[in-house]
Amino acid sequence: MPRPDREPPEELLAFDTGDLEDWDEGRARAALAGRHGALYRDHLLIALRPEAWAEAESGRTDTDARHRAGYTQALRDVAAFLRQTYYLPPEPD
Repeated sequence: MPRPDREPPEELLAFDTGDLEDWDEGRARAALAGRHGALYRDHLLIALRPEAWAEAESGRTDTDARHRAGYTQALRDVAAFLRQTYYLPPEPD
């Protein structure tokens, strides 16, 4: 697996932003270049897991449809929040 501190930002930011309500590419690039850039790189890599998990779960037929929909939405929300910098520590004033 590539090291998060060596992954180019273009590859880390190559995901569909259409469903992200608060996506700001400038904020994301600033986070990558900022004090917590390594942490944000980790978040971008981690976001790939719940996104893939949601995709796999959405195809299941052995669970209640409403439960499945809520569960996959929660997984997608976690990935979205990671990508939108929500889990980064606040920058000092």
